Amino acid sequence: MRTLKLIARYSLLFAGLLVGGTAGADNVYRSVGPDGRVTYSDHPPTTGKVQKIYSFENLPASPVPESTLNFRQDAEKSMKKRLAAQPASGTVLYSAEWCGYCRKAKAYLNNRGVAYQEIDIDTPDGKQAFSAVGRGGGIPLLIANGQRVQGFTAAAYDALFSR
Repeated sequence: MRTLKLIARYSLLFAGLLVGGTAGADNVYRSVGPDGRVTYSDHPPTTGKVQKIYSFENLPASPVPESTLNFRQDAEKSMKKRLAAQPASGTVLYSAEWCGYCRKAKAYLNNRGVAYQEIDIDTPDGKQAFSAVGRGGGIPLLIANGQRVQGFTAAAYDALFSR
């Protein structure tokens, strides 16, 4: 009876490793420790002896539907566009022509000679870029020196650029 319980326990452990534990691993190692215990792991044992290596490559699989492949390609294209629309570094102001606070923010930056990239959120690329960095809230959104300032006050901008 005890042997059946041990077999059941190790079978469940091995099944768990197969299903969830090897998502990023190619091999499962079955080893016997110095105390005689059998262990399954996705890493080779540091002590004990490897009894068997189970390799999981090129297993039978069902083909992915065409709709899933198309969705993946569209998602990759969208991500590439978003990454291209995001500026690599520097000061970026997300704004709109109709926004009064955006005009004040631009005037502040221009008067102090701060170089910045302006992204108009009313354009398709601007909407995409703003949705990638914006967390709701309003505009203007200024990103500079690794900091975010949502909205505009001269005091907030002074604090940001005095660092």
